[in-house]
Amino acid sequence: MQKLQRSSKWNQERNVSLAEIDLASIEDRMAVNKAVQSGNVEDAIEMVNDLNPEILKTNPQLFFHLQQQRLIELIRNEKFEEALEFAQEELAPRGEENESFLEDLEKTVALLAFEEVSECPVRELVDVSQRLKTASEVNAAILTSQSHEKDPKLSSLLKMLIWVQDQLDEKVYYPRITNLSTASLENPAV
Repeated sequence: MQKLQRSSKWNQERNVSLAEIDLASIEDRMAVNKAVQSGNVEDAIEMVNDLNPEILKTNPQLFFHLQQQRLIELIRNEKFEEALEFAQEELAPRGEENESFLEDLEKTVALLAFEEVSECPVRELVDVSQRLKTASEVNAAILTSQSHEKDPKLSSLLKMLIWVQDQLDEKVYYPRITNLSTASLENPAV
């Protein structure tokens, strides 16, 4: 209880309201992320549309990547006929509209040409990292639609600090932060 009071007092002193943190939004994004990472792309698309149907309507590249991931999951689950039908009906028309989509579609369909996906030159598409990439793209789009930054503020601030120090190095002597995790300072060599 004392910890909670201290935390509450700390928040009040810094004018931080816990109400500002939209926990429902975080939970929604986590659910979408989990769906994509576990290969349930149809569920993820439905959840994104429930959150904001404009996300996929206004971002055809994201929608294509989700559909591409859906095709990859069909191939991963050895539903080859369904995968081929899905590619022809859903993805091929999009590929005709956009050359980069067509290239991605061709790479993905190449997975069907190999009995052993491990022998395919584009086998990285069935790797877990592809799911993570797609999930990250979806998460960024949701954050953008909710007017949040897609990158954490701390990361941006640290990048800015490094850039500023690099700029200052050329002009002045100052105590430079040498270790960001401990905020260790180095006195300037005059």
